[in-house]
Amino acid sequence: MKNTPVNYQVVREIIDSYGLPDFGKATIREVVAISSELEQRTNVEFIHMEMGVPGLKPAKVGVDAEIEALRNGIASVYPNINGAPELKKEASRFIKAFMNIDIAPEGCVPVTGSMQGTYATFMVCGQCFPERKTLLFIDPGFPVQKQQITVMGYEYESFDVYEHRGEKLRAVLEKYLSKGDIAAMIYSNPNNPAWFCLTEEELKMIGEMANTYDVIVIEDLAYFAMDFRKDLGKPFHPPYQSSVAHYTDKYIVQISGSKAFSYAGQRIGITAISNTLYHRTYPGLTQKYGKGTFGTVYIHRVLYALSSGTSHSAQYALAAMFKAASDGTFDFVSEVKEYGRRARKLKKIFTRYGFQMVYDQDLHEPIADGFYFTIAYPGITGNRLMEELIYYGISAISLSTTGSNQEGLRACTSFIKEHQYALLEERLKVFCENHPL
Repeated sequence: MKNTPVNYQVVREIIDSYGLPDFGKATIREVVAISSELEQRTNVEFIHMEMGVPGLKPAKVGVDAEIEALRNGIASVYPNINGAPELKKEASRFIKAFMNIDIAPEGCVPVTGSMQGTYATFMVCGQCFPERKTLLFIDPGFPVQKQQITVMGYEYESFDVYEHRGEKLRAVLEKYLSKGDIAAMIYSNPNNPAWFCLTEEELKMIGEMANTYDVIVIEDLAYFAMDFRKDLGKPFHPPYQSSVAHYTDKYIVQISGSKAFSYAGQRIGITAISNTLYHRTYPGLTQKYGKGTFGTVYIHRVLYALSSGTSHSAQYALAAMFKAASDGTFDFVSEVKEYGRRARKLKKIFTRYGFQMVYDQDLHEPIADGFYFTIAYPGITGNRLMEELIYYGISAISLSTTGSNQEGLRACTSFIKEHQYALLEERLKVFCENHPL
């Protein structure tokens, strides 16, 4: 390895110290740890594109509300396990305002970020029917969710939906669901990492399959309203954030405060359980707990065991942000459009130096610019490219860890600073000299 911005021997020493058999399969947190340690050891600034951490200031309306709640002494009071009434009311209203879906406040449950929300959701879904312990991932997706499945001892199946878009989606869903062992299926929309968006027709297929096979759908909306090709920021006015909820009543929506409101540090989100599902009883839940509906088991059994409630002051922050957004006084979508602007700049630089976009089409139109994009370099596998770029002070994650069948990397726009566009160009120029096409 010649002429690289980061010393080759130091990179090898630090990577080897983590005992990873294949660096390309490292977790996001491992990549963050390695790149941060390299930055400290070598004093070379890294271009961090590995972790989806918000790169904007937190919403002021949330910060002010949380400070006020703390000043009023809320920190000394255990939060109600069901959630603060103000938050439940405003979450229900927000969902109506931006999704045009009716979910009662009782089914809007605060969680310690969507990570906890999905963990608890997976756990309850896998207990509904004794014979169903398998979750179906409509991939690519968030790698840690599969780790959650592994931790709780369940099984999972997955397929790369990019190869089954449009009407082809129905056949592949039929193939997996007809076996009778799937408890629930999950996808993100917009997609992490590919950033494509499932269409209304595809969501309808998912809903119809859920109805046919009595399977719960988990819709991960971590990047709520961030398909910037549409104007999704006007409350109570179409177009709305797309959702499977229009096609089935067997759904759970995960809404995160982290990306849309840049409130990741306070670990706050909402698990929104459909009215029908909230009140439904299941044989497995009755057998295990003696009584209870899906919603009450989710809250009073599983969430209670996991955390005994969600940060009290953060609930007031999220309630204030939901209220301001629904009132039309807080345009959260316009603020996060900055990620789209960064993506456009970064894509131009990468393609200028021979890189290709992996997921570049959303059916018949170009992928939107947003929080993530995907890149590949001819002749180099995704896992190897991930390691190669480390020597150039550029960190990203391999698509192989996301359930994708494509070769390449997921790059996140959130940490990019203004001066780093020129730095990226400078480093990619050296990379191309060392890896001529």
